Amino acid sequence: MLLPELSFTLPVDLPSLFPATPEAIWLEIGFGGGEHLAEQAAAHPEIGFIGSEVFENGVARLTGEIARRGLTNIRIFPDDARLLLAALPPRSVGRIFVLFPDPWPKLRHQKRRLISPATLDRFAELMPGGAELRLATDDPLYQTAMLDAATAHPAFEWTARSPADWRERPADWPATRYEQKALAAGRTPLFFSFVRRVGG
Repeated sequence: MLLPELSFTLPVDLPSLFPATPEAIWLEIGFGGGEHLAEQAAAHPEIGFIGSEVFENGVARLTGEIARRGLTNIRIFPDDARLLLAALPPRSVGRIFVLFPDPWPKLRHQKRRLISPATLDRFAELMPGGAELRLATDDPLYQTAMLDAATAHPAFEWTARSPADWRERPADWPATRYEQKALAAGRTPLFFSFVRRVGG
């Protein structure tokens, strides 16, 4: 079984996680079945990928995909991503993906949403200038909340220049099963990209 070799606990020494020192570390929070993470890792062998996911089925799917593809540049944190975010050193993550997180649609639960001013503050600490934050959701209320929070944050600049930039998934942004489920159900996913401003 690969999981003991691929997973890690905290505290973590990032340079020692991978067989070779990666050019950068990219993080996906809540990777689901791991389709997006595996595709990104295959396309970018020079990058070290960390995936955080609490659900065992998703971890098992990704582990199987890693074995099938022979990927060596993915490590898994099978626990609450907030613990990982708190433990990573400043300016250590070159790209963060949060794709189709739980929207917590009930009003009394919305404080549990991952994308919040406090989380964006932490992302800003972890990302150097020029790093990219990618967010996606198919929930209309969460779409608004995500965009409002990220565009209001002084550390992040929205890269969109036309509606197509958030309505169409970029070519280098592999699809996930959650996107496919949303489309099948008649929901419209939106894709947001932000750049970490230099300084601040």
